[in-house]
Amino acid sequence: MLDRIIHRGPDGRASRQVGQTFLGHNRLSIVDLPGGNQPIGSDHGHWLVANGEIYNHAELRADSTYRFRTDSDNEAVLAVALQQGIDAIGDLRGMYAFVIAREDGTFIAARDELGVKPLYWADVDGAVYFASELRAFDEKIRPEVREFPPGHAWSSSEGLIRTKRYVPPVPAPADRAEAVRRIRETVITAVRRRMMADIPVGVFLSGGLDSSIVAAVMARYADNKWGPVRSFAAGTEGSSDLIAARRIAEHLGLDHTERVYSSDEAVNALPSVVASIESFEPSLVRSAVPNYLLAETAAQSVKVVLTGEGADELFAGYDHLREIEESQLQEELERSVRGLHNLNLQRCDRVTMAHGLEARVPFLDRDVVNLAEQIPIAWRLPGLYGQEKALLREAFEGWLPDDLLWRPKEQFGDGSGTADVMRERATDFESSANWHEERVAGLDAPRSREELAYQRLFAAELAGIDAAVLGRFATA
Repeated sequence: MLDRIIHRGPDGRASRQVGQTFLGHNRLSIVDLPGGNQPIGSDHGHWLVANGEIYNHAELRADSTYRFRTDSDNEAVLAVALQQGIDAIGDLRGMYAFVIAREDGTFIAARDELGVKPLYWADVDGAVYFASELRAFDEKIRPEVREFPPGHAWSSSEGLIRTKRYVPPVPAPADRAEAVRRIRETVITAVRRRMMADIPVGVFLSGGLDSSIVAAVMARYADNKWGPVRSFAAGTEGSSDLIAARRIAEHLGLDHTERVYSSDEAVNALPSVVASIESFEPSLVRSAVPNYLLAETAAQSVKVVLTGEGADELFAGYDHLREIEESQLQEELERSVRGLHNLNLQRCDRVTMAHGLEARVPFLDRDVVNLAEQIPIAWRLPGLYGQEKALLREAFEGWLPDDLLWRPKEQFGDGSGTADVMRERATDFESSANWHEERVAGLDAPRSREELAYQRLFAAELAGIDAAVLGRFATA
């Protein structure tokens, strides 16, 4: 299982037998480089393996009587879980999936509230298996694999339970001006939290609003010891994303790197991309291709990047949301945020970790999410210039050139030029006139030649997973 996901942690590997439990971990070294190897043990015989980052670990350390053995942020998971119990897991501010085991059979597994970090599990013949990706499981186990639900914990004594969601009192803004000010302050804090590392932190810069705001905050608050913030953009020659990202990087004084790829490179990457994201949804694949190539380039110089994921779901950034009645928009936004773990967050995690690169998502900081939920829906509808996310744009006026601050949104697959490549070369994937009649591994009928090709790649890469499992994880 560890061999199949070595890409997630190429810096080291360790395992440990704890009673009847086997713990294994592939490490990506970001915090406490010399001492943060896992599994991490406690004085009382508990052992932890975790994936993710705990951004408030310093505060948790200061308030705890637990004796820490390392400077790893992940050890704060042990301190909270052992001293305060499962109900206190909501105090962890970050992205995480973890398990804790003890020789007496005590066992806890948990995943963060929004499912930023992946976790899957299966119960087969009395043994319970956990892993970060579907591909980690043996073929004989794959038909039983389920996604571990975000915001939940499982223990050997209590079974699966919902963890308490930490929602501090967040008053609604009194007026639009206050909303703009608080958005700016909260986003700045969220970005700065995610710059926590013992190594340089970069940024994925598409040239769109969300990643440009993240880059602007990083440029203003970066630690000078690492030099200029390193930004990365990808797209086909002359694509709008590359042009916009180049201007933003120059404006902010970033150390900018571009990955310009041909249509052949995009098509040739498809098997690896579909295998990495473990999905065949066309819109997801289109955006994953530039992300995958971008991560491949970024991983040559950094191990951590910040991205703009989540802003569209919080601040109504998608065009189709314009057609929804105002009375229904709040529910739709909440649904889209809760569904991110199967879509954009899944893509974001897989394409980066495929190259040993960690992606952090400041817009999904719980303070940003909690604030957005308190902002009246009417204020999140298209405002100035008829643009979506007007509040977010207003919050960072003066930080970016006006024409780029108010640049209309493009999906990454569109702005990078990849969607056009995939549509133009659909016949390369499947030339038969009867493509719509084919069924792959019991999946629903493909909606296009393009989707049929992705279904084939998906089924081939995840051999052994039955039709029900394929459908469950491939679509939302």
